[in-house]
Amino acid sequence: MLVQQISRQAFRAFNTVVLPLVRAGLGSPLPIGLGGVVLETTGRVSGMPRQVPLVAARFGDRIAVSTVRADSQWLANLEASPEATVYLLGKPLPRQATVTRGRLNVVELVMRAGPSSEGRKQVGAGPPRADIDGLQ
Repeated sequence: MLVQQISRQAFRAFNTVVLPLVRAGLGSPLPIGLGGVVLETTGRVSGMPRQVPLVAARFGDRIAVSTVRADSQWLANLEASPEATVYLLGKPLPRQATVTRGRLNVVELVMRAGPSSEGRKQVGAGPPRADIDGLQ
């Protein structure tokens, strides 16, 4: 319990320094590559926006983030409401999340469908993905 509290406090302190830099675009991944993004979710209890800096793999318009920590709040927030915003190169991009739980919890973030960048896609987890299901 004490280790979890220390770990959580350390991540919060680290995130307060890193978040503004990554949100501004520092370290963003190239169209194919690894880098930092800021993920904004909606708090499942508070309804307030929540932001967390994460290391991401980018493949064109697709972005994948992951965690081995099953108790990550941002992960639970995405399961409750899969609509998210990713800050990439300093710009907010609306995304739809698909969460796959396993030893390595993977979140795939794709552009939301619609007539404009603000368009909405029907909320849902979508079909299983063979390329990430094998990680479970």
